[in-house]
Amino acid sequence: MTKIILVRHGQTFWNLELKYQGHSDIGLTDLGVNQAKRISERLADEKIAAVYASDLSRAYHTAEMIAQKHKLTVISMPEFREICFGEWEGLNYTNINEQWPEVMGKLFTHPDEIRIPGGETFHELKERSQKAVERLIARHEDETIVVVSHGGTIRTLICAALDIHLNRVWNIKQDNTAVNIIEYYPDRTMVALINDTHHLK
Repeated sequence: MTKIILVRHGQTFWNLELKYQGHSDIGLTDLGVNQAKRISERLADEKIAAVYASDLSRAYHTAEMIAQKHKLTVISMPEFREICFGEWEGLNYTNINEQWPEVMGKLFTHPDEIRIPGGETFHELKERSQKAVERLIARHEDETIVVVSHGGTIRTLICAALDIHLNRVWNIKQDNTAVNIIEYYPDRTMVALINDTHHLK
């Protein structure tokens, strides 16, 4: 069995401003750095074989704090980036809804049916991130690893683990530095934890 601890990055400046980030490389706020420190402390006693992260700094820097506790180096994997929001990046919900009301109208009800203007589909996000997970499962048999990623990506991976439709992707909450645990057995996949943030309290 391979256990993957999926962690969302700490708070960013665009999280505060409610802007869509996607592939834009936005840094952590002071609170985000503190959240990363707390998740590193929470996972300090876990027996972790490797730490992987999206190559975007908000995820990579969160992962670095976790890895330091285990004397590990973060392995960067662009496959774990957030969904590409294309022309929406840097805009908030109101800005986007004014320009693309039809597409935005389906984002939260039928995300499986849309392509974000200039960006990705949720199918493409699922395909690239799930293929990366499958490579890590093969590489880390009987080990526990950490993957630090992004809200949309983690939601998509949980949908894949539970074998539920991508139109349910927004039914899964993901707070900053939330911990999710998925156990991959040869004959089944088990989701053991979703969106746990007790380390922040």
